[in-house]
Amino acid sequence: MNKIKLNLNEFKDKVYACWLGKNIGGTMGMPYERTHDVLDIKGFITDAGEPLPNDDLDLQLIWLHAVEMVGAKNINAEILGEFWINTIVGNWNEYGISKSNIRRGLVPPLSGDYNNSWKNSNGAWIRTEIWACLAPGCPEIAAKYATEDGKVDHGAGEGTVAAAFVAAMQSAAFVLKDIRKCIDVGLSVIPQDSRMADSVKFVIECYEKGMNAVDTRNAIQKRNSDIGDGWFEAPSNVSYAVIGLLWGEGDFKRSMITAINCGDDTDCTAGTVGATLGILGGSGSIPNDWKAHIGDRIITISLNLADYKSGGRVPKTCTDLSQRVVAAAPLVLSSNNANVSIVSDENEIPEGVEQALTEQCQLWREQNPLIPYSFKISNEIFSATAVLDKEPQIVPFDTVSGRIIIRSTRYFGDETYNLNLRWWLPDGFTAPEMPKTAVIRANNSHSKPVTEIPFTVNLGENVSATNRCVLEITALGRSTALYIPFVLIG
Repeated sequence: MNKIKLNLNEFKDKVYACWLGKNIGGTMGMPYERTHDVLDIKGFITDAGEPLPNDDLDLQLIWLHAVEMVGAKNINAEILGEFWINTIVGNWNEYGISKSNIRRGLVPPLSGDYNNSWKNSNGAWIRTEIWACLAPGCPEIAAKYATEDGKVDHGAGEGTVAAAFVAAMQSAAFVLKDIRKCIDVGLSVIPQDSRMADSVKFVIECYEKGMNAVDTRNAIQKRNSDIGDGWFEAPSNVSYAVIGLLWGEGDFKRSMITAINCGDDTDCTAGTVGATLGILGGSGSIPNDWKAHIGDRIITISLNLADYKSGGRVPKTCTDLSQRVVAAAPLVLSSNNANVSIVSDENEIPEGVEQALTEQCQLWREQNPLIPYSFKISNEIFSATAVLDKEPQIVPFDTVSGRIIIRSTRYFGDETYNLNLRWWLPDGFTAPEMPKTAVIRANNSHSKPVTEIPFTVNLGENVSATNRCVLEITALGRSTALYIPFVLIG
């Protein structure tokens, strides 16, 4: 596919409309949050010029700060976990569980998998706009970042799957004009056997059959009654946003009100609808009276501003936020070798772009499966994904098993790497059957070589509250070592 070119001024307008729509939806929906019934709202009930504070937007200010501070190439679940600990004070549900797990030494995404009954909930897909705006027209890249983000507090749960879907849909909205096509691109990036995919496909089926929005909402709520915490699970709430987008038929007000009237996590569903339509249609698609009502300000609620270091100034307005996102986007695109550039000339959207985006999303999905109780560490030579067979909770004389998946991270050269593997274990722990060596070879094919090594660690009599095991991997002739931390909870 030829390179996608996005006009700078139009891109700026879409980014601004995204944040304005997010603020409108979050403020309009917030008063009805947790209402597990069908609603019949007509519009704002809040005071004009007073946007409500919302963690949906707050966390994205931190992710922008993270990208600006460490660079797009270094953003992963582990880095974002550190930013959680330092800058986000909210401890609600999965937020608090994941932060507690990180403080105990569990590396994300284990922090989102372990002891977390909210891994299928809403905390991740509500904060995807930053990734979509930093990777416009690159849904697989937006999904990559949203997945790393979601892993911190949702592990391999449906909450993370939902984040990938929404981020991809919103990224596609920068280059596609039909919301249905954007939804299809979002579906292509997530596991087809996930509850998230099942729910969105069901909504589309209901829409095509001519069912009304309320009946579809009731059917979805019943369909997903076995997961999550009632009003707070991701597959249904994302579906309510999709209901708003489809039954609203491009009308900003009707779409927003339709989503909110589905009930449940109303500020999240409305914020996603507003942001997505803002990207799709720009600021001209947002009604002037709603623009005037919400204003430009951003009010924060869940940030530790004392630890928000110099150079990470919190945006106070949608205008300020948009300017910083627009400045960062070209760097994110270049860091990911994206097929998109932001130019002063007219937009150039190649023919067949939807199919090309779908194929890229499918390829990314196949190469990046979500695996429960796993985490990844990498350097410039190879990466190692550690997969535990069960959650990292142990008792004396227990056995912990799993596998290490080692991949070359180099597309160039034809070098064979002789790897040495060594465990650093607490007293009384042993790994007698773990190989001490492995071999992996870099080549110039698109499919990187993989070596998979099973392991078993036998525990001793003395088990602490926190038990740190470290696997060291070194390559002969290379100075860089890879250290894989296994923290086991006693």
